[in-house]
Parts: sequence; structure tokens; C-alpha cells
Amino acid sequence: MTVSSNRPATLLLANGTVFQGRSFGAVGEAGGEVCFTTGMTGYQEVLTDPSYAGQLVTMTYPHIGNYGVNPDDVESSRIQVAGYIVRDGVTTPSNHRMTQPLGDYLADNGIVGIQGIDTRMLTRMIRSQGAMNGYLSSEDPDPDHLSEKLGAVPAMAGLDLASQVTTDQPYSWGSGQGRYQVVAYDFGIKWNILRLLESHDCAVTVVPAHTPAEEVLALRPDGVFLSNGPGDPAPVKPAIEAVQGLLGRVPIFGICLGHQILALALGARTYKLKFGHRGLNHPVKNLSTGKVEITSQNHGFAVDAGSLDESVAEVTHRNLNDDTLEGLRCKKVPAFSVQYHPEASPGPHDGAYLFEEFIGLMEGR
Repeated sequence: MTVSSNRPATLLLANGTVFQGRSFGAVGEAGGEVCFTTGMTGYQEVLTDPSYAGQLVTMTYPHIGNYGVNPDDVESSRIQVAGYIVRDGVTTPSNHRMTQPLGDYLADNGIVGIQGIDTRMLTRMIRSQGAMNGYLSSEDPDPDHLSEKLGAVPAMAGLDLASQVTTDQPYSWGSGQGRYQVVAYDFGIKWNILRLLESHDCAVTVVPAHTPAEEVLALRPDGVFLSNGPGDPAPVKPAIEAVQGLLGRVPIFGICLGHQILALALGARTYKLKFGHRGLNHPVKNLSTGKVEITSQNHGFAVDAGSLDESVAEVTHRNLNDDTLEGLRCKKVPAFSVQYHPEASPGPHDGAYLFEEFIGLMEGR
């Protein structure tokens, strides 16, 4: 694919709305669920976060690409988004760490983008009508030609995307040395999670999403980490069954999709949010301390708090925007999880203490 910032581009939504702008990135086509994220910075981390797999990501901040890209800020081995939507793509970035402009980075990785559209209108539409599928093209911008292709884009609900982004084989992260032996399930794990585990003296072995419990226990871990990831947690049934086999036998810490999978393993239910939580400034109340944490979030599904058995687990955190469940802790076994991203790359670090709590569980064991 080639890059062009003057080539016409079109975004067609499932409700029939057409946005016409200019290409930003590769020339091509892509379909997926259209969502938005409110972060003013961190676009490179967003692009490489596997939790965004299968989505056309809209940036609500108008100027994207101001500081270019660099190899130190990636969160996985490749760009994960299906497509990219911005108001203004900056073509003359400036930063001492920059190695490449954002548009060139998108083009080199074959990612289709569109700029020059009213992203405020698009965001308001998603908020009022809910997240919906879309089809983006800088190859054939005629909306009449995109309708049939849009119809072939699968719905996010019921989609096991974790299986598409997980590692094929187990591997050791970093030096492989540390006091605590941790097995991390890769449902779409961000590299900064692995960096933080290593910084807490953990030797981390990363395993595929569908690894059975007995294979994990054979590694003799001090703790098991359940990672973030994309899509609907309910279809990731082998992982849910694996967690059921691990509960009570080893300490467990989960975030994002891992939080949802832990809840499902405990017998709770999950549901699709209207437009999801994606951004760097979501207020979450820690119910045990009364403190409000500003959190980084990226998810389209949530745990149904009413379906959680109170004799099995307690709610520990609540979202102050919509009162959704943001954290839980098991009452009889060493396991806990949060919906937000305590590794916060990018974002605030109010939830960093959770890694210390995980270490405490392993230390106690």
C-alpha cells in the first residue's frame, strides 16, 4: 500500500451516514466497529493496543500526530486497529524522540485512515445511537460500493477476538528472572503490563489464551495474570474453564478482558456497553478506601454487577460516570480484578498499587 494525504476517503456507517474526507495512512479498505477514545495523547499506544483489534478508532482530540511515533512507545508487535479516524492528521510533527511521522507509520503498516471529517459529529452519533459497524475506504470512496462490504463486517458481540491476537506459543518476557514466577495469559496483552510485572521482581511466562489450567499449574507459578484483550469475553470459553480450574490453587490478578473472564468463571454475566469506555480520565471509586482514581480504560463490554454472587465475590470499584462494576475480589480464594488499566500506558497511574496487591497475594501464599 501507499500513502496519500490528498486522496479522497469515505467512511460509511451502518446507520447510512456517510463521512467524506481525505486519506491518512495507507490506501486501501477496512471494516470494523466504529468507536471513539478521548485521550489527548497516547495515539501510538492506542494504535498498538490489541484491545482495539477489529475496530475503526476515532480520536476525539482534533490534532493527532503532533509528536510523531517512536519504537519505545509501542504496546505490541504491530498496529492492531482495523482503521483510524482523525480530524486533522499532523504531517509536520516535532519531538526529539520521533523517528517517523504518524501518517507514514500507518502507511508502512498497511493501516487505512481518514482525516478531515467532523469527528465531533461522529462521536455524538456514537454516544446517542451506540457503537456501530462501519466501512472505511481510500481505494474506492463511492459509498454505494461500500454498502455490501459493510454488511459482511461481523458484529462485535459474540466475537472471540482474543484467539486472533494471542501468542501462538508460550514465551518468557525480558530476562526471565525474578523472585515470583508468574504465568500471564495473553488475551491481547500490552507490553507495559509485562514491563511492570518484571519491575516488581516477577519472572513472567506468557501463554496463549486457550492454555488449559493443568498446563499452567505444571509451570509451578506463584501467581497467574489475566490480561486485557479485545472483543466479547463470553465466547472465550476455554479461558473461562481454565480460570475455573485455577481458582483456589494459585493467586489470580486480572484486568480488562481478564477481569471479565474471571467474573464469568465465578458465574457472573457480561453485557455489551452502548458505546464503551475508552480514554484516560474515567473516574473510579475504590469502595474500600473511598478514594477516587482517575483511570485509563478501553473496553466495550462490562460485568453485570447484579449477576455476581455476593457469597463468592464482592464489588471493590465502581465507575462514577455510569456506576458500572470496575473491580471485584473473591471472598474465599486469592483472586481479584479490575476493569480499567492500572498499567496506564498512556494515562494516569492511580491504579499502580494493584500490582503491589498482586505481589502481596503471592507473598502470602
